[in-house]
Amino acid sequence: MKASGWKRRIKEQCEAAGTYKGAFDPAIDALADILEQRDNAYKEFLDSGGEACIEKTSDRGAVNIAKNPRLQMWADLNNLALSYWRDLGLTPAGLKKIDEQLVKPKQKSALAEALAALGG
Repeated sequence: MKASGWKRRIKEQCEAAGTYKGAFDPAIDALADILEQRDNAYKEFLDSGGEACIEKTSDRGAVNIAKNPRLQMWADLNNLALSYWRDLGLTPAGLKKIDEQLVKPKQKSALAEALAALGG
């Protein structure tokens, strides 16, 4: 999917979760770009045969088994996208964190409460 499609979808998800704010648009743009790159990396992985492990030949001629770099790129982009999803409140933990910050009043420290009691 293209970044523009991802952007529309992410914005809809944020609105449905009640976490959308206009100030999040740069983060949404960045996440949309990451997801487009992730989709492209996965397509390249599948087009190259979809093998999780590949044989690599070292400069000395030794053949070693290694994780497919295309699969590693997809995993790295997916983990990066997850951190954005979390920050936008699109995971259970991220939504809980946002809800707690909005619902719970900030607690005053004991010192602030004592000073307020003395002053008023």
